[in-house]
Amino acid sequence: MSFGKIIQCVPNYSEGKDLEKVEMILDCFRGKEGVKLLDYSSNKDHNRTVVTLIGEPEPLMQAVIKSVGVAAELIDLSKHKGEHPRMGATDVIPFIPIRNTDMKECVDLSVKVAGAISEKYGIPTFLYEKSASSPQRANLADIRKGEYEGMFEKIKRPEWKPDFGPAVNHPKAGATVVGARMPLVAFNINLNTNNLDIATKIAKNIRYINGGLRYVKALGIDLKERNIVQISINMTDYTKTSLYRAYELVKIEAQRYGVVPVGSEIVGLVPMQALIDTAEYYLGLEDFSNNQILETRIWE
Repeated sequence: MSFGKIIQCVPNYSEGKDLEKVEMILDCFRGKEGVKLLDYSSNKDHNRTVVTLIGEPEPLMQAVIKSVGVAAELIDLSKHKGEHPRMGATDVIPFIPIRNTDMKECVDLSVKVAGAISEKYGIPTFLYEKSASSPQRANLADIRKGEYEGMFEKIKRPEWKPDFGPAVNHPKAGATVVGARMPLVAFNINLNTNNLDIATKIAKNIRYINGGLRYVKALGIDLKERNIVQISINMTDYTKTSLYRAYELVKIEAQRYGVVPVGSEIVGLVPMQALIDTAEYYLGLEDFSNNQILETRIWE
């Protein structure tokens, strides 16, 4: 499948336990002309599924809009429980320019999608990141603060009137955030403790808003099924704050509590360069070039 323009979309749905529901959402993307489902990852503790798609602007937009409707039918946030913050059945929809497109086109696309979601399903929508209608809405965490439960009152305040749709939280589907942004790496680090307070303190110390790394957002997560805790990290610009720098800072912060990382994971897809930078650092590679990567030379 070849596309003239390639836009990436990474919608997050508030369902990670009932895989039959997840499959019904994913069917919105399978076998669709101009759209390709690259990856999806469901997490029971987070009760969340992260999907990675690419496609041409118009068919990608239509597939995503349809998926929001399916999610609204299947997911009831009034009964939803999970470790990951959420405010919508379809929680967030970012668009990312990849090839033969730019950020402006992704911003324009996000505005169309947000408007269509509200018009078609009666779900209030907010614009964030590069699409934000005001500086206070650029940060997803600021919009989502209070989550689904808090949005019933929050949305009534003039400063939090949705960009599209009614100023009323949808009783089942909540509210959805749509925008355009740079590629993001979802990078999680697990610790050998079940003390959530430790994970929360470490997350607070490494995230930018509290004086940590510039392009890091983080929170502590309780992985009950594994009886450990996790630092759940969003690397908002891996070219300026590398994965290995975040990992090393977590190690340093963990030492004061007598705990250590016991593994890490990447949710969804990751740019190859982010992993190459990490390999270069830990292996101490000298004068390394991407031209030395076999796959790079094969596909030149």
